[in-house]
Amino acid sequence: MAQTQAHIKATNKYIAKAYDRVNLTLPKGQREVIRAYAEAHGMSLNGYINKLIAADMGEALTEGTEEPHNSED
Repeated sequence: MAQTQAHIKATNKYIAKAYDRVNLTLPKGQREVIRAYAEAHGMSLNGYINKLIAADMGEALTEGTEEPHNSED
């Protein structure tokens, strides 16, 4: 189902208000390797990275927090 421009604009506005962004730099080709691994374990790339950070810091992700739907993750 295609999103309308209004829906995209509203989603981007919500994401800008509710989330912080971090720019992650990886060696060429690693993004797809990590994405495939995450998807094989039922997670998005963003969800996988967040899970790793929370585990390393000894914290659980906030219950009920949804990750933004971003086609570039």
